[in-house]
Amino acid sequence: MTMLNRMLARGVVALTNSARKLQSLQMRLTADEVKDGMEHLEPYGFTSCPLPGAEGLAAFLGGDRSHGVVVVVADRRYRLTGLESGEVAIYTYEGDKIHLRRGRAIDIVTSTLNITASEAMNINAPTVNISAASTVNFDTPSIHQTGTIISDDDQVSGGISLTGHVHAGVQSGDDTSGVPQ
Repeated sequence: MTMLNRMLARGVVALTNSARKLQSLQMRLTADEVKDGMEHLEPYGFTSCPLPGAEGLAAFLGGDRSHGVVVVVADRRYRLTGLESGEVAIYTYEGDKIHLRRGRAIDIVTSTLNITASEAMNINAPTVNISAASTVNFDTPSIHQTGTIISDDDQVSGGISLTGHVHAGVQSGDDTSGVPQ
């Protein structure tokens, strides 16, 4: 085995343990070489738990094969293809993705998107479009709005239609009618 082959090895992920502070992998490196508990070094701020069958590159410093580290893991089975030069994406095997596109556009694709902020969530844009196939729900004790509300259809508040309600106690002249019913 050459020195380079002793220092680097390409292999396949067999098992993962992501419960530790530094994730460990079991790697199948050669036909007969299986290494347990290999530390998986990841870039700061990024982590993943690779699926069995993903490919990895292991490094053995100084050629000492008793302790290696996995420096990168890739999974060609699920890798996004067709990105343009300069684009970046993160993805899962289920089809979720965050795609930072050219032209400063970001696409997020998932089944459910949850955003949790302990203090505030701010959206600042000239135009905000929300398109929902069935309903937009607000569960909040108060909504404060400045400016004009324009509605192309009826609005209902407390079960009373803005355009289809009637008043009780209607009288002629300058008298005030009763409350909406």
